[in-house]
Amino acid sequence: MTVLADLRGQTFAAFRGANFRRYISGQAISLIGTWMQTVAQSWLVLELTGSGTAIGLVLALQTVPMLLLGPYGGVVADRVDKRRLMIGLQSAMGVQALVLGLLTVTGAVQLWHVYVLAVVLGLEQCFENPARQSFMLELVGPEDLRNAVSLQSVLASVARLIGPAVAGLIIAVGGLGVCFLLNALSFVAVVASLAGLDLSLLRPSPPAARARGQLREGFAHVRQTPALAVPLLMMALVGCLAYEFQVVLPVVARQTFDAGAETYGFLTAAMGAGAVVGGLAVATWGRTGTTAVVVTSAVFGVVLLAAAAAPTLELMLAAMVLVGVLSVAFTATTNSSLQLAAAPGMRGRVMALFAVAFLGSTAVGGPIAGWV
Repeated sequence: MTVLADLRGQTFAAFRGANFRRYISGQAISLIGTWMQTVAQSWLVLELTGSGTAIGLVLALQTVPMLLLGPYGGVVADRVDKRRLMIGLQSAMGVQALVLGLLTVTGAVQLWHVYVLAVVLGLEQCFENPARQSFMLELVGPEDLRNAVSLQSVLASVARLIGPAVAGLIIAVGGLGVCFLLNALSFVAVVASLAGLDLSLLRPSPPAARARGQLREGFAHVRQTPALAVPLLMMALVGCLAYEFQVVLPVVARQTFDAGAETYGFLTAAMGAGAVVGGLAVATWGRTGTTAVVVTSAVFGVVLLAAAAAPTLELMLAAMVLVGVLSVAFTATTNSSLQLAAAPGMRGRVMALFAVAFLGSTAVGGPIAGWV
């Protein structure tokens, strides 16, 4: 019993902090809504066009702003109050989801609407993502950072498990537009959680004074620090070629297994179930550093090959569980390794480059996966 208690305490160490509990509760609701919108958006584009390439193009439009402006988003995150920046941008994301939902439920939505709103969401994300990633250290401190990052990955995975399954049912019963409207409502929870944090318990990094050359300074810091440069290059390559599930899985569901939105939801949910296991494992026994990133990446490649070879839907679902385990283990290990290796005044810029490597690389990989 003592061993089990110690394991629970180690696995959920970050939950000792009231601010983390409050923050993660808002994120839980918002992430479920985000995954509902992700599934609904891909299926909406498939209904409008019947094209996997179009799904990849929408995903690329959503990530191009991160690729182009993400590093500058890190400069902004290092200069300002990250919590206030997140509140403003999360509110704007809620408006974006509301507009897409209203267009869809009224039957007025056209493909160009989806394209424009994807770009708008991408612009919001390229400033919100580095602020959110680097805010975690201010929220929990260095002693619980790896645990908090892993638990947040678990949360995202649970949302991936719940959100797509719920979205599949809502699409079948209420239509695509309802998913977008519920996502818009979910942003109220995350904004409220950020506004309600106890500011006296935060550990904010000193804001960087506005000066010329700060973007170049961030690149130089990464270039001169192998513990940052190597994981970032790996994340860029893996992000480009492996994390294109929003493009691949709808087409696999329809063309390979001759199924509908429900099967797409279950494939994504299977990956989410595995990601929960992977995230908890990293939170309990995970390591940081370049060696840990390399080993996790290699195993991730092996399980992706297994998924590619799966001949039946049942085996594909089992393979997607393993894909989920390794996908979250790789991102959580890379994320926490970068934050711990970065200089405090550079953390926003380093995590912006992580977001570029992880999300921005999809601008290249999404259309490639759609074409393949």
